[in-house]
Amino acid sequence: MKRSLQGQLLRALGVTILVTGVLTGMVSFRFAYDEGEDFQDDTLRQIAALVDTEFLRQNSGLGLPIDRDIDPETRILVSVLPSRQVPWISSDLSAGFHTVQGPEGEWRVFIRPGTQGKIAVAQVIDARDDLALHSALWTLVPLLLLLLLLMLLVAHVVRRELAVLPRLARELDHQSPEQPEPLSAQAIPAEVVPFMLSINRLLARIRTLMEAQRRFIADAAHEMRSPLTALLLQVQNLEQSAPISLSGRIKPLKEGIVRTCQLVEQLLSHARSQVGSTQWIPVSCFQLGRTLVSDLMPLAEARHMDLGLECPETLEVISDPQLLPLILRNALDNALRYAPEGSEVTLRIRIEGPYGVFEVEDTGPGIPEDEKLRVFEPFHRVMGSNVAGSGLGLTIAREAAQRLGGEVSLQDRAAGRGLVFRYRQHLKRDFPPVTGRDNRDAL
Repeated sequence: MKRSLQGQLLRALGVTILVTGVLTGMVSFRFAYDEGEDFQDDTLRQIAALVDTEFLRQNSGLGLPIDRDIDPETRILVSVLPSRQVPWISSDLSAGFHTVQGPEGEWRVFIRPGTQGKIAVAQVIDARDDLALHSALWTLVPLLLLLLLLMLLVAHVVRRELAVLPRLARELDHQSPEQPEPLSAQAIPAEVVPFMLSINRLLARIRTLMEAQRRFIADAAHEMRSPLTALLLQVQNLEQSAPISLSGRIKPLKEGIVRTCQLVEQLLSHARSQVGSTQWIPVSCFQLGRTLVSDLMPLAEARHMDLGLECPETLEVISDPQLLPLILRNALDNALRYAPEGSEVTLRIRIEGPYGVFEVEDTGPGIPEDEKLRVFEPFHRVMGSNVAGSGLGLTIAREAAQRLGGEVSLQDRAAGRGLVFRYRQHLKRDFPPVTGRDNRDAL
């Protein structure tokens, strides 16, 4: 089992506070107990100084008789020596304090010389000890409460100061694996700063390596695009001039080159979705939707699909003019390729509270529940699909969405078969929702 730094600190500080508190309590108890005894001695001395010897003789020599109705803790015996009532107090005792064996145990006796004899003031020692003990115990109550409060405060302070470590861990967990950012040094204890700086240097090295990898992919894809385009043109020219007997051989070659060109384009899109700065400008959702639908209409017509747009004409959002189209284009392309021929694909844009919501809805077979998260992984394709593709479209859409601070998800259609790709992004600025007739262009 891993040792807990917080647990060790709490145990060490708790033991230290407890031992210190016990020792302090013992010393405080002893001082309070002795002070209680001294206080009662002073009481006996003051009583002796105030008592009149003649008054005692006129009252048979006994000021406060031994009476069972009197509380033993408050009973004090005062007499003039020698006395028949208290024969156990000898008249030979010298002035000062003495311990004498009496009828109820040991007594504390104070002797003071008087004008007509010695004055004796006595008190049962057990009663004195009980009073001193009770008084000393009460002095421990504030100390015990303070000790408990101190331990609670120490536990709170330790937990609060060490809470920075789980917070840093959560920040690391929420980091984008594609673009790790350095941790903030604000409100970080000095002892944790070297460790945090080491992590930031490691993140910087990881980011440098990943950026180099992305540049390599982008450069490689860019270098491959030109020769592939030229090769595709040559194959198209060959297809037009070749005899019919060679058409069956040229067609697979052409399809392979087209798929390779598509993969190169997606690799370039993947690289663009991860690098570069984000621009935040107003984007007309209606114009964006019309452009995307027009660009992808040839693919929809080739598969006899109904591609449409639903969006208020005046709707605008603050977003990146490159990344937002990249998200929607890949979602539309994915729907057009995987939905069966003759089905419908709709790009729907609207506002929900502080968010702009972009949905691509199709009437295809959908995706199994356990695959809805895995399809966002690079090069992952749903099993059983016969559609040619690279498995990068949804990955590119998700990474572009992360750069915009939005989120993507896949949901089943509310009515009937089909799938809904949903991208939600904060508006960044308040735009009132536009009411009225939605425009659906079945181009």
